[in-house]
Amino acid sequence: MKALCITSQSDTLNSIRPEAETLIGLARAGVEMSVMTQGDSVYAQPMREAGIRVVDFVPAKKFDRNAVRFIREDLVVHCHDILHLFNNKAIANGLIAARDSSVKVITYRGQTGNVHRYDPVAWMTHLSPRIDRIACVANSVRDDLRLRRKDPEHVVTIYKGHDLDWYKDEPADLGALGVPEGVFTVAVVANYRPRKGIEHVVDAARHLPRGVPVHFLLVGADLDRPELTRRIAASPLADRFHVLGFRRDAPAITAACDTSILASVKREGLPKTVIESMVYRVPPVVTDTGGSAELVVHGECGLVVPPRNPAAIAEALMYLWEHPAEREAMGRKARERIDRNFNIRTTIAETHALYRDAIGEAG
Repeated sequence: MKALCITSQSDTLNSIRPEAETLIGLARAGVEMSVMTQGDSVYAQPMREAGIRVVDFVPAKKFDRNAVRFIREDLVVHCHDILHLFNNKAIANGLIAARDSSVKVITYRGQTGNVHRYDPVAWMTHLSPRIDRIACVANSVRDDLRLRRKDPEHVVTIYKGHDLDWYKDEPADLGALGVPEGVFTVAVVANYRPRKGIEHVVDAARHLPRGVPVHFLLVGADLDRPELTRRIAASPLADRFHVLGFRRDAPAITAACDTSILASVKREGLPKTVIESMVYRVPPVVTDTGGSAELVVHGECGLVVPPRNPAAIAEALMYLWEHPAEREAMGRKARERIDRNFNIRTTIAETHALYRDAIGEAG
């Protein structure tokens, strides 16, 4: 079996690791793998060492004649059985390149929403009938896309797998970040976007008694936006918010906290920040959107609350603060759940099976 994958590995090691390790696992399982990505990515050399043919190329835009020509030539010369496309630029150009060929096209979908039948661009990407299989990162993503596809049975879930050994960060020294000793600490790791619901976390502080020694650590890009700054300043617990901005040690900060919150209101896939929290035995509070509620079993390894509900967030925080032994038990079960249900071994096996299934249908 020969597969050509087109992706972008320009992000940090932790962000691209599950995908890259899946590709390496497929190569070790016997698939003849070629990967088009940045030739200088942090995973380029490990992929080469695993026997993967790495092609230093990524499409520059969604509709790129040079990219189409380059991909088509690779398909013809190397006679790939599978064309696996991981982002919209790869999908748009790859589908055109695969036109009139026998290659089976598999795409990846990582979040809910933003795919509409009335949108012509959607028919050139996720709604294209030329796509043979779509691997979704969570059941919520799968179910959302099945409503829009004419072949819902070909839209499947393959969770993005992880390995506990990837997470070796020592808990950060929160005192060095201005956090007093002995307080109840809450990690909020998310870039400032309307759909991430950070405002609802800030508003949740209004529902907490002043006597609760809670401190919030906000980590992510664009957290200095004026509208968020004003909202925090107006909070009765304004002095309990530590806006740290973008940090490469975000996992270590989460590992040092008592709990974490992801208050997204829509379009979540399988959030990396929630997975990191669970791996480090920090029970998360998440909203019932996207794949977050698939990661967290309510009351067992974290708490799930309705979106856009600051009072519910505050209630969850109070429960975790008042029940430290149960909080610790949730943390242990959270780590076990990632290892059992969201591991890289299963991801590799299910992706390999998807390849075989796609080719098998073609005879």
